[in-house]
Formats: sequence, structure tokens, C-alpha cells
Amino acid sequence: MSLVLDAVEIYLNGSRLFAPVSLNVPPGRTLTLMGPSGCGKSTLLAAICGNLEAGFSLNGTMQLNGRRLNELPMEERRIGILFQDDLLFPHLDVFGNMAFGLPSRLTREQKRKKIVSTLAMADLDGFENRDIATLSGGQKARVSLLRTLLAEPQALLLDEPFSKLDRQLKQNVREFVFQQISNLAIPALLVTHDIDDAADANVLELRNGEDNA
Repeated sequence: MSLVLDAVEIYLNGSRLFAPVSLNVPPGRTLTLMGPSGCGKSTLLAAICGNLEAGFSLNGTMQLNGRRLNELPMEERRIGILFQDDLLFPHLDVFGNMAFGLPSRLTREQKRKKIVSTLAMADLDGFENRDIATLSGGQKARVSLLRTLLAEPQALLLDEPFSKLDRQLKQNVREFVFQQISNLAIPALLVTHDIDDAADANVLELRNGEDNA
């Protein structure tokens, strides 16, 4: 279940954002993308998950588990994404937030059992009825990740998800996220400005592409 990009380029108004990107991320591994602000790292993630904004165009091929992604709509790509903000719904409790990632065909009791067991995995036993506002930053980060994983993605994109956490919390959450990626044997692509995030991962530096537009 690898994530493969072959000579992927993204253009905006005729200008290429970065030099062609080719990569192969195997199951259970995390590849880190680094580069200066504005070089197109987050735009590349948007292209992979199928959410490229109007005005951008893409060349090259993207594949996940042997499936070509280029023409697939976002909902059919089976790619999860985490951002800097946890994006949890404040009007829903932990159960409601996590149920959002589960298939609608499941009964409420089936959802409850799956959510309870998933929370226990993250040392969040008994949190299903907790108000989101009562959670710490690390707890919110874990709930956000678990909600994404409940949708059973075949790949995970990480857009600086640790940037707003303090140093100790960042280390703990980062270790938890990388461990889940390894346990589920899915490929992951991480965008970050923090070299510590990439300490135990392969690193790809995006190179400016304006001179080759």
C-alpha cells in the first residue's frame, strides 16, 4: 500500500511552484517534506487528497496502492489529512466527533463499541462523553487523529499538525502519531518546518521551480 508520485508539478498562473517531485512512501513509513514558506508544500498535499484550489494545475502521476488518483474525486481517494488545528466540532462531544469518521451503515451501538475501544488504545478511556472544550491540547490532537483513522484511510497526510503544541507535548503526540502509522501499515507524508519532526523519518526538500516555469 505505497503512495507514489511520479514527476508531479503544480502550476499557478503559468508559474511552476517547485521542481518535479517523485517519491515512493512504503506502508508504515513517514516521508517528511521540508522547504521555505510559500514553496508549495501544503498545495502538494491538497493535490494528493484531491482538494486543489481553482487556478492551480497539475502534471505528473499520483498513485495509492496501485490506484491512479489524478482523476478520482476527493471522497474516493481514501486519504486522511491532519492540519495544524484539530478541527473538532465544538458542539459535539468526543463520541459525536469520532462518529463523524465512521461509516453510516454502522448502528449507534456498533459505533459506540468501536469508539470506546479506539479511545482506550490512546489512553483516553471513558472520554466518549467529554465536552471538547474540557480536553487538553494533547487530548484534542489524539481525538482528531483517531477520528481520521476511524475512516480507515489508505494513506495519511500531515500538514504541520504538531506546530501549535509545546515542546514536551509535541514529542509525545508525534510519537503517538508515528506509532499509529506504523501499526496500521499506511504511508504518510508530513509537511513541517521543524527539523525535530523529521528526526526519524526520510526527508525530501522541495526545490523552487520558478526558474523552470
